[in-house]
Amino acid sequence: MLSLLALAIAPGAAITLYIYSRDKYDREPLKPLLISFLLGMVATAPAIYIQNGLRPVLYLQFPDFTIWYYFLLSFIIVAASEEGCKYLMLRSYAYRNKAFSEPFDGIIYSVMISMGFATLENIGYVLNYGFKTGILRMFLSVPSHGAFAVLVGYHVGLAKFDKPHSIQHSVKGLLLAIFFHGAFDFFLMLQNSSQVKRHVSNGLLISGALVMWYIAIRISIRSIRLHEELSRQHYHKSNGSITEV
Repeated sequence: MLSLLALAIAPGAAITLYIYSRDKYDREPLKPLLISFLLGMVATAPAIYIQNGLRPVLYLQFPDFTIWYYFLLSFIIVAASEEGCKYLMLRSYAYRNKAFSEPFDGIIYSVMISMGFATLENIGYVLNYGFKTGILRMFLSVPSHGAFAVLVGYHVGLAKFDKPHSIQHSVKGLLLAIFFHGAFDFFLMLQNSSQVKRHVSNGLLISGALVMWYIAIRISIRSIRLHEELSRQHYHKSNGSITEV
């Protein structure tokens, strides 16, 4: 039991520490980071409520579990509800907090919220389905939550310091997260479709999910580096330093 719990918590903790270590210029106080992590846990409740409420409605429209059923389930019911709830926590608390003082903070707080969400979700999955599920989610599901959070946080960080285009930045980040989250889940969920399995192998569907996972990870790494540079410039400008360009 304790070993499974440790396995469930470990990936979220590792990603949290990694992102925190990248905050080099104006490190965030621990209190808002902890609150953000807890808010991520809280965000699981409305997401589950939305999903449980909409799944029966979707089934009534597509009782034969067609491709459209899995498309709407993955992109709208799962991805949009989860990313939307995490985004609302980010905008309602961290975005308004005075500690949010540089572009990279968007990524920091977004990842903290996402890791709170992913860790609580992961505990449920691992305790219910065991060690193998924990290993798979350690390398796929939890890092993907982190990548989606970086996509949102990168653009929310831009929104914070580019007021004329704040809405555009925020919407872009949220839509990117929903797209990659939905596409990742869509390929995995299609393994349950007898209609699709007659024409496409499970291996190909898993490959599609892994491609979405890889692209999201690559974009998130690039986004972290870009915001580190923006934060460096912001830090030196705020402190009156002269730097070479």
